[in-house]
Amino acid sequence: MSSTDHLIMSSPKRKSQAPAENHSDTAKKPRITEDGADDDLATEMPIVAANGAPDSHINPELAIAYWCSTEATVNGVLGGFPQVSRIDLQGSSNFLAKLRRQSKQFPTSKKLRRAVDCGAGIGRITSGFLSKVADTVDIVEPVKSFTDQIKGKEHVGDVYNVGLESWHPDKEGLGNYDLIWNQWCVGQLTDGQFVAYLKRLPRVLSEGGWIIVKENLSNHQLGEDVYDEVDSSVTRTDTKFRKLFEDAGLRLVSTELQKGFPKGLYPVRAYALQPR
Repeated sequence: MSSTDHLIMSSPKRKSQAPAENHSDTAKKPRITEDGADDDLATEMPIVAANGAPDSHINPELAIAYWCSTEATVNGVLGGFPQVSRIDLQGSSNFLAKLRRQSKQFPTSKKLRRAVDCGAGIGRITSGFLSKVADTVDIVEPVKSFTDQIKGKEHVGDVYNVGLESWHPDKEGLGNYDLIWNQWCVGQLTDGQFVAYLKRLPRVLSEGGWIIVKENLSNHQLGEDVYDEVDSSVTRTDTKFRKLFEDAGLRLVSTELQKGFPKGLYPVRAYALQPR
């Protein structure tokens, strides 16, 4: 893995509801719960970068350092919130099932042929969800210590130890994928990298297949994206996501909020996308 490869992962995060006031791009504020009070888990969290677009502050070296120092466990990759994993996986399973009930190509009566888990980390989503709905699941994740946890397991196909901005399945003759799953990972791509990445995916997507993006949403009261200096990532607004999907030439076919997460976390939304 080169030092320029982004570590394409993120995790559930405490949410910040206050705008930055007279802060530099490295300023932090206390994390707060939904009712506005500090809690035991809430130490500090950076908010909106004061100078420049939030995504302009993404630093691959900082991301690399953060994720390489993270333990290869569910607790580690979920930022200290392992209790959300079961709820998250069930929500994702329900979301896909709804899509498949309306699909002519991929009914629920049989497994998908091939899926890919992008920003897979230790394979939490592959093991707990994707391997149950697809015959083969490829892995895209630059941290080898993470992919060592899942490589060689049943239903796991090819493993690509690169960041999403460096993954070019269209040039490598990969696919076709019935499902391309991206979760808690695109926050470490700049807006431009994210759009470029999305534009590559339709060329390796099966007819009728889906590109899924499931991510934290910024609920900043000024409607702005939020830069987090801890893992050097950006939490985007729903409005920003929809604009970037449009810029990438993708059509939003379904979306829903994840339910059941603890209070005080950023809201999480799943988007199902297809080529226009």
